[in-house]
Amino acid sequence: MEDQIYKRLREQLDQYAVGFPVSESGREIDILKHLFAPEEAEMFLSLGLKPEPIESISARMGCDSGRVLSLLDRMYEKGLVVRLRREDATKFAALPFAPGIFEQQSETMNPTLASLFDAYFRELFHKNFTQTQPVLIHRPIPINRVVDVSYPMPTYENSRDIVKGQDLIAVAKCICRVQKGALDESCGKPVETCLMFGSQARFYMERGTGRRIEADEALEILDRCEAAGLVTMPFNSQTPANICNCCPDCCVVLSALKMHPRPAEMIRPTFFAALDAGKCEGCETCLELCPMDAISLGPNNTAEIHMERCIGCGLCVTICPNEAIQLRPRAEKDRFPPPQTPLETFMEIGRRRMAPV
Repeated sequence: MEDQIYKRLREQLDQYAVGFPVSESGREIDILKHLFAPEEAEMFLSLGLKPEPIESISARMGCDSGRVLSLLDRMYEKGLVVRLRREDATKFAALPFAPGIFEQQSETMNPTLASLFDAYFRELFHKNFTQTQPVLIHRPIPINRVVDVSYPMPTYENSRDIVKGQDLIAVAKCICRVQKGALDESCGKPVETCLMFGSQARFYMERGTGRRIEADEALEILDRCEAAGLVTMPFNSQTPANICNCCPDCCVVLSALKMHPRPAEMIRPTFFAALDAGKCEGCETCLELCPMDAISLGPNNTAEIHMERCIGCGLCVTICPNEAIQLRPRAEKDRFPPPQTPLETFMEIGRRRMAPV
């Protein structure tokens, strides 16, 4: 009976965001048992993504509202559900596994959960982060200082403009680097690097998994992340709810992209790296930094950029000592502008996930 509850919970989570697929090993059930007590799993099955007041949830379950509230408050503290407190009512809703529940484990991540997730990701879950191409949950954009200022940049491609347009900003730990750190596999990059905006910032602040910052500090964080060789990765909409700063050693999205033979086709980026072979001295510095292994050393001892792997992040431009690499815009037909809003992004991801193969 208990196993059936967790199987139903997995099925429900598989309907949200990037999904939560069934694996041959059953590690996804082990993850859920680690996170959810049986009564919490059963409660989650009574929730939807639309926030509801306690009275509605209690009536549907046929349970005392005080008991339901106590259990949901406990689940909120564990990062398993959304809680919205307003003057007129307290409402609760389900959280997707990712992005959602997984990110809220930054303060409770331990080697057991980290190991379970790592094995599940490598076995199967990585495919869920690229199967809805080119509408992935996050998209890389150019490092801010490497794009020719004469090129008209839309706001959603400019990390600084995104930040400056926010009324409420919070910064949180990167759950991907926290998870790898729990396995003693840390890449050594900065950890407090995820910028949250608006209602998402408020959720992180209320749970204590993020702290409020002003735009000036957010811009400083972006500067530090770029200097550390991290890829700027906003949520994949024209009004992004967050900006992550990612590395291919830890980040689930970049890691999944790197596993693919043609990452550029997965995201259809606006820019690509172009080499001036006459300036290249074959120092191989760019080879080491490229997050997609998109650069190799050619027969003439100069760098070669493989367009099918280049995601247009611009890290190679920042490190080339001879200024032999520049970012250039791709042809209009090769780009893919993101959906307008986060809701449209989730709806499009859902549509693509459910489309027949």
